[in-house]
Amino acid sequence: MNQPTHLLNKWVQENNELVKKCKQQEGGGDALSRDQNQTHLRSCSSEFHKLLRKIQGVPPLVNHTHLELSVVYNACVCSTAQSQFTEAELLLIQAIQRALQMTGDEPVASNRPVFWRTVLKSVGNTTFNTCVRYLLCLQWAIWLATCQLTIIQELKEELSSLFETLCDGVGDNKKNEARGKSSDIPLLVTDPRRLVELLQICTSITQGAERLSEGQSSEALSALQTASSLPAPRALSAYVHFLLGSCLAHMSRPQMALQCYRKALVTDACCVSALYQSMLIYRQLGNTQAEIQALRLLQSTLMLPSATVPALATTHLLSPSLLLCSQSLSSLLSVPSALSVLHSLALKCVLHGRVSEGVEHYLDLLAALHSEDQHGVHAEVPPLPRLPELYLEAGAALLMARRPADCMALCNEVISTTLELLPEKVVLEDPEETSEAETSDMSVDGEDRVGMLLWTGAAYLLQGHCHTHLKDWKQAVTHYTRCINLLVRVRFKKKGFQPQIPSGDVVVKQGTHLCILQRLKGLSLAGRGISFTQTDQLKEALRDLLLSLQAFPECVGAGLWCGEVLWRLGRRQEAAACWEKTWSFTTQHHSAEGLPVYLQEPQSGPLLDSMELRHRIQELGPN
Repeated sequence: MNQPTHLLNKWVQENNELVKKCKQQEGGGDALSRDQNQTHLRSCSSEFHKLLRKIQGVPPLVNHTHLELSVVYNACVCSTAQSQFTEAELLLIQAIQRALQMTGDEPVASNRPVFWRTVLKSVGNTTFNTCVRYLLCLQWAIWLATCQLTIIQELKEELSSLFETLCDGVGDNKKNEARGKSSDIPLLVTDPRRLVELLQICTSITQGAERLSEGQSSEALSALQTASSLPAPRALSAYVHFLLGSCLAHMSRPQMALQCYRKALVTDACCVSALYQSMLIYRQLGNTQAEIQALRLLQSTLMLPSATVPALATTHLLSPSLLLCSQSLSSLLSVPSALSVLHSLALKCVLHGRVSEGVEHYLDLLAALHSEDQHGVHAEVPPLPRLPELYLEAGAALLMARRPADCMALCNEVISTTLELLPEKVVLEDPEETSEAETSDMSVDGEDRVGMLLWTGAAYLLQGHCHTHLKDWKQAVTHYTRCINLLVRVRFKKKGFQPQIPSGDVVVKQGTHLCILQRLKGLSLAGRGISFTQTDQLKEALRDLLLSLQAFPECVGAGLWCGEVLWRLGRRQEAAACWEKTWSFTTQHHSAEGLPVYLQEPQSGPLLDSMELRHRIQELGPN
C-alpha cells in the first residue's frame, strides 16, 4: 500500500523540479537567445514525456489521475509551444480517454465538439474535473493556433463557461495558493487562468479579423467592442483598437477610425500597421499635410531594426504570436516595405510643393537601391516602379528644384542603358482586336522594350526641359526632336486592318502605353514649339504647337503659346479664341496626380502672364 504513495510523491517531486527548470526560460528573458530558448524547451518537453511514460506504465489509479493529467498538461504546453500541435492534441486526447476508463463512460466520438461535450458531462462530478478543464484550455490553444475557428465557434458556449469558471477562480484560488506552498501538489508550467484570458482575447482578435476580411464589418465591430473590455496586455489591447479602427474605416467613419488607430500606437505590436492605415485615411480625406507627416513617421519607423515584427511580450510559454497566426489578421497588418514608403513620401512631397524635401528622399531611395543592403526590394507589394522610372521621377524633381545638370545626368543614365535595346518599330493595336493566340505571342520582353522606348523618350523630353530652363534653345530643340523621332516609331493598327509587320517590330496592346505616348508627343512638340518662338521661327513654332494640341488638347503651355504665335502673326481673333479655350481647360482642373511626375508640364522656362493676355483680349474688343 505504501509503494503507490511513494511513487506518487516521487513523481510529484520530479514534476515540480521540471516545472521550476522550465520556468527558468521565462525568467531568463533576454539572457537566453531564441535558439537557446528552443533548446531549453525541447529538453523540458523530453523530460516531461519521460516522466509521463513512467506514470502511464502502471494501471490507472484514481490517486494518480490528478498527477498524470497535470504532467500531460505540462508536456502538451511544451509541445504546443514548439508548434507540435498534432502530437500535443493526440497526447491530451489519449490521456483523457485513459482517465475516463475509471468512469465507465469513455467517449468514442471522433467529432471533436461532440467528444468534448461528452467529456465535460462525464467528469462533471469527478475529482479530476478541473484537470480536464485545463486540458480543454490547451485544446482551445491548439485550435486557435491552427485557425480551426469553426470548432471554436461550435463550442462557444462551453469555452465561454470555461473562461468564466477559471477567471472567477471557483475552487481554484486556494489550490493555486497551495501549489505555491505544498511540495506534494503537482505544479503547472503555465497558469491556466492566465492562459484562458490570453485565449479569450486572442480568439476575439482572430475572429474579428476573419469577419472583417469577409466584409462583416458591423458584426466584427460589435465583437471587438466587447473584447476591448477584456483583461489583456497592452500589446493585445492595441490589436483590438487597430481592428476596431479597421472596422470603422470600412464603415466610412474615418475620424472615429483615426481615434482607434491612435490608441493602437501606444505599443510596438501594431504601431507600423496603425500608422499605415492612418496615412491611407488622411489620403482619403485629402489631408495632404497629415498624410506626408504619417509617411515620414512610417518610413522612419520601418527603418528601425525588426520594425515589422510585432513585439508581443509575454509571461506565457504559449505566446500571443503563436496564437495570432490568422492569414486574415496578417493581411490586415501588412504594410509596404521601407523603400516603397520612401518612394511614396518622395513623390507626395514633389507633387505638393515640398520639392527640396522630395529630392532628398528620391536621392536616398536611389542610394538604397544601389547599396548592397537591398532587403525587401524584390518583394515589394505593391511593387516599386522600375529603376529607369525612378531615375526619371528623380530627374523631374531635380529640375523642379532648379538643378538641371543633375537632372540631365540621371537622364543620361536612362538613355545609356536603354538606347541600344529599343525596337525599330512598335505597333499598338486595340485590345478588342487581339485574339487569345496573339495575346500569348506578346511576350513580356516585347512589353519591356516598348517601356524602354517610352522611358528613353521621356529622358530626352526632360533634357529638353533642362535646356529650356537654361535658355539654350538650340539644344532644347535638338533633344525635343530626339524624343519626337523615337515616338514616330510607334504605329497604330487600325480596326479590321492587317498590316505587314516586319520581323523586327514589336506588337503590343495599347493599354496605358497610348496615354503615355500621347502625353509625351504633346509635351515634346509643345517644348520644341515654344523653343522656336524664342528664336522667332514662328512658322515652325505654330506647326509644332498645333500638333501638340492635337495629341494633348489640355496642354496649357501649348495652348497659351499657340495663341501668342497667332497674335504675333496678326491672327488676333484666333489667338483670343485659343487663349479662352486653354483657360477653360484649366478651370476644369484636369488633375495629373495619376500620371508619372516626369510627364507633367514643366514649371520652368518661358512663361506667359495670363493677366496680360486677358488685357490684350479686352483691348481687342468684340468681333
